[in-house]
Amino acid sequence: MLRFNISFFKKMNFAGSLFFLIVLLVNCSASPISKLKNGDLLFVTAKETGLSGAINNVTQKQKAASFDHIGILEKNGNRLFVLHAAPKGGSQKQELKEFLQDQKEDGQKVVVYRLKPEYQKSIPSAVDQANQMLGKPYNFNYILDENSYYCSDFIERAFRENHIFKLEPMTFIDPKTGKINVFWEEFYQKKNLKVPEGEPGCNPNGLAGSDKLERIKEL
Repeated sequence: MLRFNISFFKKMNFAGSLFFLIVLLVNCSASPISKLKNGDLLFVTAKETGLSGAINNVTQKQKAASFDHIGILEKNGNRLFVLHAAPKGGSQKQELKEFLQDQKEDGQKVVVYRLKPEYQKSIPSAVDQANQMLGKPYNFNYILDENSYYCSDFIERAFRENHIFKLEPMTFIDPKTGKINVFWEEFYQKKNLKVPEGEPGCNPNGLAGSDKLERIKEL
């Protein structure tokens, strides 16, 4: 009888250990994507050249990272989407996996930021608003209007009702020279437009610097 009890408890201990090991492995192997939450903001790291580099040149605020694009995550059951305004496709809803693959192909990374707990209540209405803005073309002039949106403009508008972000005077001045960045000078000259220095706007680096957000992780 004693042998039976010892054997029984050994089996129980083994089963318990096996269960613990399985749980541990599942938790360790859980994809970072599975821990994303509705309303998370996905910031795309900036390139050093071209339009991306030009945006970053006049807007970078953090030494650790700089961004040139942003989208908001929508969780719909088991499906994950990114709502964002991009040069290719305008204001759109894109599968998260496709969004991440696009950034990977461009050699860019995605960093997740999340609204701090006290601001989480603004997320449902922001996601709803973002869905209502889908289908509009991309704003290639980066001057605010109601018929087209650029990426950070799209996100600011989504949260505007709850005053999460704010518009600030835009600057196109190269901090190294103190003059309008050459890229932007030529950019607006080709469009026969005046550089909108000082006009209201927003940018991904400005949004990432908000004290209402916390950095979560890199995907």
